[in-house]
Amino acid sequence: MRRLFLYILLLASFQGYSQLKGYTIGPRGDTLNAMDQQGRKQGKWVTHIDEVRGEPGYEEEGEYRNNRKEGGWRIYTLSGDLAGMEFYRWGNKNGICQYFSNGNLVREESWRALNPDKQYDTLQIEDIDHINVYKTVIVKNEGVAIKDGVWKYYDTETGMIKRIQTFTLGKLETPKASTAPVTADADEKKAVAKPKEVLDFEKKTGKKKVKVQNGSVY
Repeated sequence: MRRLFLYILLLASFQGYSQLKGYTIGPRGDTLNAMDQQGRKQGKWVTHIDEVRGEPGYEEEGEYRNNRKEGGWRIYTLSGDLAGMEFYRWGNKNGICQYFSNGNLVREESWRALNPDKQYDTLQIEDIDHINVYKTVIVKNEGVAIKDGVWKYYDTETGMIKRIQTFTLGKLETPKASTAPVTADADEKKAVAKPKEVLDFEKKTGKKKVKVQNGSVY
């Protein structure tokens, strides 16, 4: 019975790999960077980008679904420090994305993903001058994410919010009640605790390295 179970398990694994055009094997034996027979990225991916023309290199890891980024993604510097946490839907940024420098929060962005499979999208947006008042709008879908919500910029030395911007479907808003530049309220000017991911990285003495083994299925 045990041999039969192992045979079925190996057969299922072989059938799964046979559906892939290419993949790599991670240090824990997991399948990474898989491409299906249609050439679409699937599952967990780890991508390494070298420094080019003065632009810093980085590594990013997350999941693809039918060649589109989906869910949470993490970005690391080549020295292994957490540089960003992003969230995706339909291959576009969606929700709150955070970016760091030397373990300190630099910027918090708010995005709204549009479904690239639709020509037009129907969205609910909140009135900037009236809390909990929403209206329905129909927008032409360009297949990209749009800035939508509150963007916060932080002082990396103090951890305090130094500037706030509010976007509605890509348009920078200024509340009608005031013509003054939008800045952080006094109550919001407080130090922001570092995310757990940053604290974990600061405790580590080694650097993050991803070792993979090339593989393919014919």
